[in-house]
Amino acid sequence: MGWIVTIIVGAVIGWLASRMMSTDEQQGAFANIVIGIVGSLLGAWLFGSVLGIGSAGAAGTLSVWGVVWGVVGAVVLIAILKALKILK
Repeated sequence: MGWIVTIIVGAVIGWLASRMMSTDEQQGAFANIVIGIVGSLLGAWLFGSVLGIGSAGAAGTLSVWGVVWGVVGAVVLIAILKALKILK
């Protein structure tokens, strides 16, 4: 059951981040899920572990702060992909 929640939360996070970064038309549902999950991991690592922001460790979980930090991490991921010209 946990993987279903991971997919759903990842899809929501990826969709929100892609809407914020204007890449929603280029991505499908699968890309939103992948960007949401990987972005949440990036957000938890970068903001939680590296920078030591307390609530960032919850990135990607089914909570308000988990979704917020997951979206922040996914936005950072999309910005990196845009800089590398993988996304337009």
